Amino acid sequence: MTFSMLLISIFTFVELNCENLFDCRHDSLKNDTEFLPEGSYHWTPYRYWRKLDRIGQTIIACGEDRCGENLKDKEKGDSSGWNWKLPDLVALCEVENDSVLRDLTKRSLLRNASYEYVMTQSDDERGIDVALLYSPYTFWLLESRAVSVQRVKGMRPTRDVLYAKGLVWGRDTLHVMVAHFPSRRGGEAYSRPFRMAAAKTVCALADSIKAVSPDANIVIAGDFNDYSKSKSLLMIRNRGFTDISADAKGHNGAKGTYRYQGEWGSLDHILVSPSLASRMLSCCVYDAPFLLVPDEKFGGVKPRRNYLGPRYMNGFSDHLPLVAKWRQPE
Repeated sequence: MTFSMLLISIFTFVELNCENLFDCRHDSLKNDTEFLPEGSYHWTPYRYWRKLDRIGQTIIACGEDRCGENLKDKEKGDSSGWNWKLPDLVALCEVENDSVLRDLTKRSLLRNASYEYVMTQSDDERGIDVALLYSPYTFWLLESRAVSVQRVKGMRPTRDVLYAKGLVWGRDTLHVMVAHFPSRRGGEAYSRPFRMAAAKTVCALADSIKAVSPDANIVIAGDFNDYSKSKSLLMIRNRGFTDISADAKGHNGAKGTYRYQGEWGSLDHILVSPSLASRMLSCCVYDAPFLLVPDEKFGGVKPRRNYLGPRYMNGFSDHLPLVAKWRQPE
């Protein structure tokens, strides 16, 4: 196989929590007043457009072969000649609305990438949703819809699960779910039933897909606000899914996608069905130096976030991206 053929046969999937990607306009139905020019975050048009370009820069950079060692070992046997390739699919969390996604894909640094998108319009009180960017050249969208999470006692309105189905290079059907599970507000134990409710929604959707196509190619990705061994993730894994991001690390010091009080952890995950797990080449935390800053209190590095409390840090996100690559069947 030639190098160019090898590059084409690799599919790249990115997951990223954008850290409050709000526009500067008030939605009277949502609690978004913090992210207005007169709000506590002083969210001005300048900061908004800078943030859009920061997210665009991150997505473009994820096309670099940062997980290359593993992939080269399996496919080439050496480290020569690897190139950049624009990610095929990008799962995004914490995006406010359609206006933000239109600005991101059509007016930011991504404007020449030709990305299209689908997203949810949930009842989340703050107005944040999930979205999927896709390259129409490699992923032909067939259908998409939002799936509501059935609330349990004490649970606030939360983000819908985004479901999308498409053809990869016009051949193989791929099912994608993008989720942002309820936060740990009130404590992990108190909020656990809320994340379990979201996990049940994901599992029910996966079961409905498998009932029609037992060997379906399925990806479940997003910010689960839980760790790989948490009950919500175990529920999904017990359906036969592999958390390919469970041990993902970066090349520049990141040992997870998120750092809190000096401890790395991953609340972001990418899970795949067995048919895809067998074709996985690599999954890493993308931690390019421009996404990091020194952790002066605890040592090492941490994500270059956009805000620390109400203090503007002029960064990217408090989460680092996950990048997964798999080989398409010939």
